[in-house]
Amino acid sequence: MAKKLTEDAVRDKARDILGFKDKDGVRSGVGQLTAFNQLGFAGIADKPDGWYLPDNHADTALVLETKASYIPLGDKQVDEVLKNVKIVQEQYGNVVGILYNGDDTRVFKGEIEFQGNGSNILHNLEYYISLFNKEHIDKEYIYELTAKINNCLHFEFGIKNLYHRMIFTACALVAKRYDALMVKGMDYSEFHNAILNCLNKELMRDKRQNQKLSLLSDVFSEIRMNLNVDSEDAKEQQRVKDLIGQFIDWVSDISDCLNSDAWRGEDVMGIFFNEFNRYKKKSEAGQIFTPEHITDFMYRILEVNKDDRVLDACCGSGGFLVKAMANMIQEAGGLQTDKAKEIKSSQLFGIEYDREIYALACANMLIHKDGKTNLEQMDARTETSGKWIAKQNVTKVLMNPPYENKYGCMKIVENVLDNVPAHTMCGFILPDKKLEKASKAQMKRILKHHRLRKVIKLPEDVFFNVGVTTSIFIFETGIPQDKNEFFACWMESDGLATVKNKGRHDVYNKWSTIEDKWVDIVMKQSGDDTCQWVNPEEHLSYQIPQKPFEIFEEDFRKTAMDYIMFQKGIDTKDFGERLLNKAMYSSKVEADDKTVTISMEKGGTRSEKD
Repeated sequence: MAKKLTEDAVRDKARDILGFKDKDGVRSGVGQLTAFNQLGFAGIADKPDGWYLPDNHADTALVLETKASYIPLGDKQVDEVLKNVKIVQEQYGNVVGILYNGDDTRVFKGEIEFQGNGSNILHNLEYYISLFNKEHIDKEYIYELTAKINNCLHFEFGIKNLYHRMIFTACALVAKRYDALMVKGMDYSEFHNAILNCLNKELMRDKRQNQKLSLLSDVFSEIRMNLNVDSEDAKEQQRVKDLIGQFIDWVSDISDCLNSDAWRGEDVMGIFFNEFNRYKKKSEAGQIFTPEHITDFMYRILEVNKDDRVLDACCGSGGFLVKAMANMIQEAGGLQTDKAKEIKSSQLFGIEYDREIYALACANMLIHKDGKTNLEQMDARTETSGKWIAKQNVTKVLMNPPYENKYGCMKIVENVLDNVPAHTMCGFILPDKKLEKASKAQMKRILKHHRLRKVIKLPEDVFFNVGVTTSIFIFETGIPQDKNEFFACWMESDGLATVKNKGRHDVYNKWSTIEDKWVDIVMKQSGDDTCQWVNPEEHLSYQIPQKPFEIFEEDFRKTAMDYIMFQKGIDTKDFGERLLNKAMYSSKVEADDKTVTISMEKGGTRSEKD
C-alpha cells in the first residue's frame, strides 16, 4: 500500500505508469497549472491533473484526476473526475476517466464505471485506449473461414496431409501477423517467398524466438502439394493466382479476428485447430485436441491465477497454454500491461515430442504475438525432460497426454508428478479407468509420493468422434495418498450439441451456466447427487452407481397374467398375436362396473380371460 504520498507524488507516479508525455499527434502530460482552455476547450478554466488528447478526435482520450494517498476515492472524488470527462466528451466520442490515489484506482468508460479485470490497478495508457476497441471475436465466422481454407488446401492445392494443411495456414497467419506483404495477384513463388522472408526477417530478433521460427520455416518448406504451381499454361497460372488470392483473403480475415485488442480470452487458434481436426483420418490418430470449453474449465478448477507458472508437457497445438495465457493476462489487466509481457516470457512452459505438432504450438503462440513462451521439442517420458521440468519452478499443471500405452501415457504422468515442486496441483485428462489399468507397481509408486485429490468424470461425448470416455484427475504432488479418500463427481452433460459437419458447439448457450455450477461443485466438493468419496484401495476412478432393483406394478400384473394363462393352458404368444391381429376383430367384448371381458375362439371353442 502506498503511504503518505502527496498529491504531487501521486501525480508523478501516475505519469510514469501511464506514460503520459507529448508526442507527434498527441498532447499529453500531468500538472496543476494547465487549464482545459489551454488544451483547446475554449472558455473552460478547470484544470485536469492529467490528460491524453489525440489530434484525431476519433481516437480515445484520457483524463486523470489524482488525490493524495490518504484520501479515499469516494463519491465526491468521482464527481470531480466525471466533471472532467464530460468536458472532454464535448470534443471526443471515446473518453476514459481515471481516478487515482497511488493505491486505489477507479476507471470510467465515458460516464459509466468500468469494473473489468484489473480495473483497480493503474496500467499504461494502451490498456485504457483498448477499452473502446472491439469486445468479442466472431467464432462462427472463423469456423466458416477455416472450413473454406481446409477444403481449398485439400481439394484445390492437393495438400493431403492434415497437419501440413494446418501448418501451411498457420505459417501464413504468423507471417500476416508480422506484417508480411501478401497481396492478391501473387503467383505461388511470390506468395511462398513472402511467408519465408517474413519468418526469416523475424529470425533477427530474439534468440528464443529464432529457434521456433527456424523450425516453422523448415516445416513450411517441406510441404508438398499436387497442384502444379509452376505450370507454363496461362489459364493454369491464373487459376493458381486466383486460389492464392482467395487464400490470402481468408487468412487476412482470420488475422483481423485475431487482432489483439479484440482478444478477450478466446483461444481462436484452438477453434482453428479443432475445426481442422474434424477432417483427421483414423490413420492420423495419436493427437486429441482438447475442446476449448474444457481447457477453460480445468483452468478454473485448478484455480490458476496470473502469478502461476503453468506447464503442459504434452502441449499439442498449445491449447492449454494459450487458454492459460489468455486468462492470466485478462486477470492482469490486459495485453497492454507490463504483467502481460512477464506472463508470456516466463510463466508458460510446454513440451511436445512430434516435430510437426510442435511447429503448430510455436505458430499458435506466435500468432498471439508471443515469441517468448518456453516451448521445447522433447520426449516427456525421459529423464532429460524431467530435469528441464524441474528447473521451471512450475506451480500448476494442465495436461491431456496421449492415452495409448505405446506413447507412454502413465510414464509421462509420473515423470511430471515427480519433477514439479511439492504441493503443485496437477490436472490430467485421462480415460476413466486409466489409473486402474496401469501397472500396480507403478500406481503404488505414484501414490506413495503423490495424492489423488479429485476425479471429475466428463460427459461421454466431450471428445467428438473419439469414442473414449474421460475424466479429469487432479493430483497434489509431494504428499502420499496413504488411505485418504478422494472426491469424485460426474458432469453428465456439458450442454453442447452436435452440429452436422461442424462438431460439438454450445448452440443453446448452456455451457456458461453449467460450467459455473460444476466449478462450484468441484470447489465445495458437494452439491450434486453424483458426488462421492472413493477409497483409493478399492477404486481409482469415479464409480457409476448401480441402479437398485425395482419392480413396477405393470411388471407384476404381466407376470401374474402370464401365470394364470399358463395354468389355463393358453399359449401367451399365440394369444398376443390373436389379440393384436385379426382375432381382435372377431372377439366378443363385454363390460360391467368392475371388469372388461374379451372372449375369442380357441380351437372351435370360446374361452374367456378376465
